Amino acid sequence: MSKKTETAKNSPAYHVFCVTNGEGDKAAWAEIGSAWKHKDGLGFNIQLKALPLPEGRIVLREPKAKEGGAQ
Repeated sequence: MSKKTETAKNSPAYHVFCVTNGEGDKAAWAEIGSAWKHKDGLGFNIQLKALPLPEGRIVLREPKAKEGGAQ
C-alpha cells in the first residue's frame, strides 16, 4: 500500500465541532475532535480532544480539501 493511500485511509471522514453562543454568524465554532467511518458504513469512531464540553451542540463536518488536493 502506498504512503498516500495509507494516509488517506487514516484521515478522518469528519471534523467534530462544538457550536455555542447563538445561530448563524453569531455562533462560536470550536474544533474538538475527529470522526472516522466504520468499515461497514454503519457508524463512526469519534475521538474528542476537549472535555468537558460547554453547553452547545456537536456538529460533524467533512474536512475541506487543503491546497494541492490533500486533506
